[in-house]
Amino acid sequence: MHVCVIGTGYVGLVTGTCLAHIGHHVICVDNNEEKVKLMKSGHSPIFEPGLSELMSSASESGNLEFTSDLAAGVAHGDILFIAVGTPPLPTGESDTRYVEAVARGIGAHLDGDYKVIVNKSTVPIGSGDWVRRIVLDGLAERQKPQSGDEVTGEEVAAKKGVTFDVVSNPEFLREGCAVHDTFNPDRIVLGSNSQRAMDMMLQLYRPIVDRKFAENPSLPAVPVVMTDISSAEMIKYAANAFLATKISFINEVANICDRVGADVSQVARGIGLDSRIGGKFLQAGIGWGGSCFPKDVSALVHTADDYGYEAHLLKAAVEVNQRQRLIAIEKLQQVLKILKGKTVGLLGLTFKPDTDDLRDAPALNLIDSLNRLGAKVKAYDPIVSQTGMRHGLSGVLVETDPERLADGCDALVLVTDWEQFSNLDYEKMAKLMNHAVMIDGRNFLDKKVLEAAGFQYVGIGR
Repeated sequence: MHVCVIGTGYVGLVTGTCLAHIGHHVICVDNNEEKVKLMKSGHSPIFEPGLSELMSSASESGNLEFTSDLAAGVAHGDILFIAVGTPPLPTGESDTRYVEAVARGIGAHLDGDYKVIVNKSTVPIGSGDWVRRIVLDGLAERQKPQSGDEVTGEEVAAKKGVTFDVVSNPEFLREGCAVHDTFNPDRIVLGSNSQRAMDMMLQLYRPIVDRKFAENPSLPAVPVVMTDISSAEMIKYAANAFLATKISFINEVANICDRVGADVSQVARGIGLDSRIGGKFLQAGIGWGGSCFPKDVSALVHTADDYGYEAHLLKAAVEVNQRQRLIAIEKLQQVLKILKGKTVGLLGLTFKPDTDDLRDAPALNLIDSLNRLGAKVKAYDPIVSQTGMRHGLSGVLVETDPERLADGCDALVLVTDWEQFSNLDYEKMAKLMNHAVMIDGRNFLDKKVLEAAGFQYVGIGR
């Protein structure tokens, strides 16, 4: 099938590349010329395991192309994905300016061929009709300079034989596992009132639904959930809000465990074995971050407010998460007492492992708090240290390896549970430190190993 993906962030680039890999002809459109040039040269602008290799092979086969020409992309695609960012506004609602600009641009370039316009961006509930209106406005604006008369989008569409449908197809990709998740989804959600559009989307995803590219091809077909547009949009928000609430719940339990002498890791295992609960997202630590959970929970709270409902549970989940980010500071103060003049090293900066994403990362809150308390802050991150990325970072010295990080530190805080952090030479690192203290902000490290290496180990809720 001919596909156009507009926007090449995490969602757009992974979606376009994976669809090209399974045999579709995909053109990815981005208005950043430098980014397009980089991708044409075979390089990914983001760190995502397995993505660069798929990009190279799909480009070599001719199935994947990159351009900044929106008109060319719209003309090419039978299915047009809108995959631009919807960052949060200060009010908590989503900023939909980029979605609007793309929808208007699509309308300006539609011809007589039937198109399916897919909302892949996380958009406010009820955006399906709004996107349709913006596309029609783009059509009308294209006609107006020619005739000088006021015309509606519906009139132009009828005159030019333009037909299209809007589908909501939310993504559930985890950064660091996005390629794997694309080929091995738990479900595919499609929202539309058009059977024609649904049939085209099912044809598009058939190889994935049939698990032809899955890690385990013998599993049953991927469930396809077909709903109205608003329900599909709500599924995305509800899923992320539930997962965020689940993490905040176990963090609340961890804080109680600290006070009563229980071990949250054992508690989480005990409740996670209950099939009604499940063990995923029951890892206590210093809270959730990134580009999805904070934005989506806030947007759902804002939507509830708009409709006269106060989402008490979701607001509490956010409050617990904000407080949890400072738990590591409390632990440091309990061990070191005064932090002014002390040196603290952070193991990890990104909000989760296997990504270069620093958006709303708990590390940023720790850096700000430690600076305010007069501590010197150092950090080592496998990706940030390697690439020299510094966007959004101030008040921290980024070291090039774990030993340099440990040298002269009064304590270390494990912030991101990168797999390689489980195999560092902690005995050597302990000898380089002023005080061998480890605050394990993810309950990720082996307490016995750390203590044998000479560390005073402090976990969360343990």
